[in-house]
Amino acid sequence: MRAAIIVFPGTNRERDMAIALKRVTGTAPAMVFHRETSLPQGTDLVVLPGGFSYGDYLRCGAMAAQSPIMKEIIAFANKGGHVLGVCNGFQMLVETGLLPGALLRNATLRFLSMDCHMRVERTDTPFTHRWNAGHVFRSPMAHGDGNYFCDAETLKALNAENRVVFRYTTPEGEVTAEANRNGSIDNIAGICSPNARILGLMPHPEDLVDPLMGGTDGLPLFTSLVDTFATA
Repeated sequence: MRAAIIVFPGTNRERDMAIALKRVTGTAPAMVFHRETSLPQGTDLVVLPGGFSYGDYLRCGAMAAQSPIMKEIIAFANKGGHVLGVCNGFQMLVETGLLPGALLRNATLRFLSMDCHMRVERTDTPFTHRWNAGHVFRSPMAHGDGNYFCDAETLKALNAENRVVFRYTTPEGEVTAEANRNGSIDNIAGICSPNARILGLMPHPEDLVDPLMGGTDGLPLFTSLVDTFATA
């Protein structure tokens, strides 16, 4: 699996993502600067990592969505390429229109830096088939604008098309307001595109891929991707 991590001014989670990808592939991913206009030849997966691209000015991810490399990423995605957006990367995906909705200020109006729990709602995607349906796993979150919102029609479509991939829950898997720290509509933590090849989520599974990190809860996301390309 040949991965490319896109680096913007203000990105600060690219090294964490690189560690996670190298952990499962044995190969360091390519680092692609935002001013580039093409992806490395043979790229299988594009990753938009977390951070504060362009200082989160205007809107989180809005300026990054206009970067030169983004035209190539949109073309890559429209051709069926696989794209993973985590935290700020998720915000970029909605700003480009590759995923629907918006990420608003947390309902608490405070930056949240803590662990959360997510329930796997769908396991037939390139990112999730190593999990069982309904599995609950722990993941760190660190964001100020992670409150996912969409209109009623979009929410109905996301649920009808089974595009909600992760939901915030209690450790026991219950969907509650208390488990939904940022106030996201319908406890949505992550969604995918209609072809399931684009995934956006706010928490950071890349932070838990090795026992030395405190756990391996996030590892199945990355091993699922390796499986996907091994059988492609």
